[in-house]
Amino acid sequence: MSAGVAGVAGATGSAVTALEDMLGQWRAGGPFAPEDLARLDAAEAVPVAACRALDDAGLPAYYVPARFGGRLVGFPQVVAMLRAVARQDLTVAIAHGKTFLGAVSVWVSGSPETAERLARQIIDGAVVCWGLTERGHGSDLLSGEVSAERTTDGWRLHGTKWLINNATRAQVACVLARTSAVGGPRGFSLFLVDKRELSPDRLRTLDKIPTHGIRGADISGLSFDGAPLPATALIGEPGKGGETVLKALQLTRTACTALSLGAGDHAIRLATRFARERRLYGRPVAEMPLARDTIGRAAARLLLAEAVTAVATRAIHVLPREMSVFSAVCKAFVPTIVQEAIEQVAELLGARGYLTDVFEHGEFAKLERDHRLVAIFDGSTLVNRHMLISQFTRLGRGYGVLDPSAADRLSTLVNGPLPDFAYDTLALVSASGCGLVLAVPGLLHRVRELDSGGLMAHVLADFEAACAKTHAAIGAYRPAAGMPAADAFALAELYEVCVAGAACLLILSSRPGDGRAWTLLRGCLELVVERLVPGRYGDDGVFAALAEHALLDDEPLTLFPRDQEDSPW
Repeated sequence: MSAGVAGVAGATGSAVTALEDMLGQWRAGGPFAPEDLARLDAAEAVPVAACRALDDAGLPAYYVPARFGGRLVGFPQVVAMLRAVARQDLTVAIAHGKTFLGAVSVWVSGSPETAERLARQIIDGAVVCWGLTERGHGSDLLSGEVSAERTTDGWRLHGTKWLINNATRAQVACVLARTSAVGGPRGFSLFLVDKRELSPDRLRTLDKIPTHGIRGADISGLSFDGAPLPATALIGEPGKGGETVLKALQLTRTACTALSLGAGDHAIRLATRFARERRLYGRPVAEMPLARDTIGRAAARLLLAEAVTAVATRAIHVLPREMSVFSAVCKAFVPTIVQEAIEQVAELLGARGYLTDVFEHGEFAKLERDHRLVAIFDGSTLVNRHMLISQFTRLGRGYGVLDPSAADRLSTLVNGPLPDFAYDTLALVSASGCGLVLAVPGLLHRVRELDSGGLMAHVLADFEAACAKTHAAIGAYRPAAGMPAADAFALAELYEVCVAGAACLLILSSRPGDGRAWTLLRGCLELVVERLVPGRYGDDGVFAALAEHALLDDEPLTLFPRDQEDSPW
């Protein structure tokens, strides 16, 4: 790897800050210039130069665990780096970050030899894709028809994987294939396919699929016709492919939040710049009460998404056995609430949010289109809520016990050094539910102690009552055969909001005396209660105060300045 991010970081600070500085330079006149990215989007062309710049900067090394020679030590860091890229352009972030998603299965279950071989390729710039889905089967992975049959010296792969990001650009593909005729949970295995080793008569890349968003993305498919694979292509044990994918998805779904946060950062920046500069009726739009309320409420949504992401990415290290819950909440909640924020500020921008040649090279229209696709990556919102519903029995157990030490016990979720992540500790379901939400009574106790003026008393009381009511409903839920009813999905959505509120309480408990953080988090909690209590409308003054922070400058609005020692990033 060249000096790149690591070299600059060594001299100036964190790798995240170094990457942000590079991206700023490239935006001013380089591969991330907005006008150039807009032209590529219109032509539905892959932003190759921008991806190459990230390669040259050494970003691929942060997709590889340190034990295999890379620089991935903490998941919060790689999420923060992908967020920084997505803040500039979602298409680039998706195209480049897909290698991380494609490789995770190998980090979870691959042999050391396979992992080290793939690690070297990624660090050298190889693109990796993930071939899971097929035409007609979608997210129902256990209905997949692509098959792998044993041979005397390895395997032969047959069938077509469809809707694969980077299928054409990638040199390596991680492919899920049926290895048992009867299928089922133990009937699928994963294979690492080096496309460069297959002849055109054995592997054919399908045509690019036109998409409404991320137009430049290389989304197509791979068709295998008896493609010969060596025995070493198998990832993990035969029949464990489904289990490996489900565990890998816990990491990739959490990482997808980086795409939403970056898009939200970009949208808020464009909207606040417009509001400061645009004048109507003799004054800036930013001074109009409705505009300030819109900005404040959109900012609260983005910050709430950030709070959930910050805690969940650290939970990968701290509470890995609960990631089936955290990842499902992240993937269902974060893209949903960030999309709401984008739509809110779109109303503020009016026609300029949709025109391509009038305001900021059409960046807002592009990010709005692009971000809509994030919700379906690595499992749609409904798929992830179904994952939560399947764990209701555990999630509803034990809520309501006051543990005054909860904030201290969970403090590693928001600050301090992280333990090394052990990939083999991931579990398909969480036997203990979600420790963060079970700690809500104790977290409320701590925050009330810190809230000496009682400014948050009302919102804390409302959250306490709503959280208890939600858990009572979850505890009373009785699963039935078949697909859950609509009210179960609505209950899962409420549970996501409870997790978001718990994340805010935990962060508040870790930031005593930080007036700025308390102002921002109070806005987040007002939003949480709005979503949990029918007819409740948050305090306008709180959102107006939040808008003041959002309108200050062009820097991303965040709960955690990256250069502070207590930042979870």
